[in-house]
Amino acid sequence: MTTLNRSLLIGTASAMIALASCGTPETPTPAAPTSDTSNAPEVVYNMDTATSAVDWEGTMVGVKSHTGTLHFTTGELTEKGGALVGGSFTVDIRSYTFTDTNYAKPGSKQGTRQNLMGHLMSPDFFAVDSFPTAQFTITSVSGNTATGDMTIRGHKNTEKVENISISADGKTIQATGDLTFNRQKYGVSWSSPMKDAVLSNDIVLKIVLKGTAK
Repeated sequence: MTTLNRSLLIGTASAMIALASCGTPETPTPAAPTSDTSNAPEVVYNMDTATSAVDWEGTMVGVKSHTGTLHFTTGELTEKGGALVGGSFTVDIRSYTFTDTNYAKPGSKQGTRQNLMGHLMSPDFFAVDSFPTAQFTITSVSGNTATGDMTIRGHKNTEKVENISISADGKTIQATGDLTFNRQKYGVSWSSPMKDAVLSNDIVLKIVLKGTAK
């Protein structure tokens, strides 16, 4: 290689190194923010019994369904960082009101609203004279599912409230969820005498809880 070619090669390489060193260094991509609620305070909310409710559905397979609403006597919710972490509630079984229209006309001997209400309140179903309330106490929460102890007619069993949605701002809270339970576990064991109709064992609840911070 001639002296001229060697000089050109060295000069070109030096220029390339110089250009590279003058380039803008790559800016690192910032890490995505993480949501850490470990230091968030727990907020306890008193339930607003006037606006909180449980919608309830029971089905007579092959015939019809009945729906109604129950109200709470007391309750509270505990929230931390936008998530439900605890709570306990008491429902007044005697507050049941019907929301469906699947009834016989007034004056009929059977199938009226009054007939059904008397039946639900009787020992065949909820025996409200002896057990006027039902309770649910949360024992653990995982994701949008709360596990807890439910007591009806003096029988306590573990149940789950699923599909929980919660909105809280430290002053007010609203939480909704779904709970389906087997009535037989609680001594609500009435069976239909009708040959082609079976009262479903599953009672479906849709729960709406509202409250204000203590």
